[in-house]
Amino acid sequence: MKKTTIPMPFRYLINTVLLILFLVVGNIIMRGGILSGAWHNEVLNIGFFIILAVSLNLVTGYLGQLPLGHAGFMAIGAYAATIFWRSGIIAHNGSALVIGIILAGVIAAIFGILIGIPTLRLRGDYLAIITLGFAEIIRAALTNLPEITNGGLGLTVPRAFTFRSVNSPFLLVFICVILCCTIIHMIMKSRHGRAILSIRENEIAAESCGVNTTYYKVMAFTLSAFLAGVAGSLYAGSVGFLEPNEFDFMMSINILMMVVLGGMGSMLGSIISAAILTSLPLVMQFLAQYRMVIFAVMLILVMIFKPSGLLGNYDFSLSRIIEKAINFFKKRTSGKAGVGNE
Repeated sequence: MKKTTIPMPFRYLINTVLLILFLVVGNIIMRGGILSGAWHNEVLNIGFFIILAVSLNLVTGYLGQLPLGHAGFMAIGAYAATIFWRSGIIAHNGSALVIGIILAGVIAAIFGILIGIPTLRLRGDYLAIITLGFAEIIRAALTNLPEITNGGLGLTVPRAFTFRSVNSPFLLVFICVILCCTIIHMIMKSRHGRAILSIRENEIAAESCGVNTTYYKVMAFTLSAFLAGVAGSLYAGSVGFLEPNEFDFMMSINILMMVVLGGMGSMLGSIISAAILTSLPLVMQFLAQYRMVIFAVMLILVMIFKPSGLLGNYDFSLSRIIEKAINFFKKRTSGKAGVGNE
């Protein structure tokens, strides 16, 4: 029996329809008052951290490096967008909001290039220490440049660009989430993605086969910084007020924890773990005294019994699941038909 395969255009059509359905249903739920105010904000927070987790997964899971400065790129994006919105260069409207988000990603990407070229020659612990130092330098700069960032007093986002003034913040955040995940997915399914994976498996062998390892390492690092900057701008629009200490070392560790818990190299794992770890404090608020203990124990148990993460390096494919279901049904049907003929 010949196996059924779904044509590629039809696969894209299925995914597009489901994503549109997700956005429509989610927007109805968010605007219909079904969720409480706390959960309304938590859903948006999940969106930011999904972008941060999948972008870090690009470097940590797919490329095989260990940077610890993701909070620095997030801070650059948040402050860049806020300073642009406060400048009044463009009138307070939807286009200015979108331009600010893109500008945040571009500036974070520029810093990604500047940091990536010299530091990605290092590996392992050395790369982690260097990128951690970079994040701390960014935080110190934000604190000690009061004429630009207002220093430790914090920077207020103009009300016109906060999510209180946006008609549908859910659509804004999760359209960005879908675009970020789609960009990473398309890159990883291309020859560039295969080159990135080859560096993770064996950098020396990849270079000997003609892969420009420096180029691909910087490319992945820059794209990861761009997406972190986008997430930072969305975070700024959500909270409405920025302080340098929000983007400290623990923020980078939390993002890395999401990647490790979900599975390094699994985009779906990063999405699930970002949703779980972001919403867990709110879910367990009735156990306020023991919340952090339960949280730590859960992480220890996962690392003991599933050290590769919840999903390992598995990547979800709805089309593949549909194909398996169709072929299974055809096999069962043909088997019953064969028994009947006997």
